[in-house]
Amino acid sequence: MMRWNQAVPSFYQQLKPPAVPAGYEVLFPFSELQVWECFSAFYDKFYADEKPRYMMVGINPGRFGAGITGIPFTDPIRLKDACGIDNPWPRKPELSSIFMYEMMEAFGGVAPFYAQFYITSVSPLGFLFNGKNINYYDDRQLAAAIMPFAVKCMEQQLQWPVNREVCFCIGEGKNLQYLQQLNEEHKWFEHIEPLSHPRFIMQYKRMQMDDYIQQFREAYSKFGIR
Repeated sequence: MMRWNQAVPSFYQQLKPPAVPAGYEVLFPFSELQVWECFSAFYDKFYADEKPRYMMVGINPGRFGAGITGIPFTDPIRLKDACGIDNPWPRKPELSSIFMYEMMEAFGGVAPFYAQFYITSVSPLGFLFNGKNINYYDDRQLAAAIMPFAVKCMEQQLQWPVNREVCFCIGEGKNLQYLQQLNEEHKWFEHIEPLSHPRFIMQYKRMQMDDYIQQFREAYSKFGIR
């Protein structure tokens, strides 16, 4: 079986942006050498094994996090300060990345967290409309257009040692509905456990961030993950 740090880069190397409706752009940072150097360093550091992991599935990358670094929910600040990987990008924060790394710290740190979890998204590539982030489900045409891409990507990633007992869906609304619909059809996971989206938490509930971190930890503990 291929190690995670071989499988993940191989997957992204062959990734081709899906066709999208007119007016939309696909975030594709993987054409840049600097992205590949940092991306490879990250997976070599935290995923150099064949151990089973639980999958966490977000919506799609944003332009200040994975849209720059290629690493889900990881902005340049967290990549350097939390993961210890130097990078050339401006130290601009992404709200979702702030929450995720605070949550990982409460879990015990990035290394214990990544030893048990693999983070991806329904669409591993993000989208822009008029230069701003847009979620795949915000437009029916876009959601329909990316469905074959999303299914193919998920099925490729599920060839790795993923624990299919539960998938943690990052986003309790439309992302959950979309993922549940696909799961009913394709039978990928036994259960999908919803989690609040970090962007929502940081934008509207930031004063309750500790409560939401506890929500994540309680969701993990339901499945014996500590």
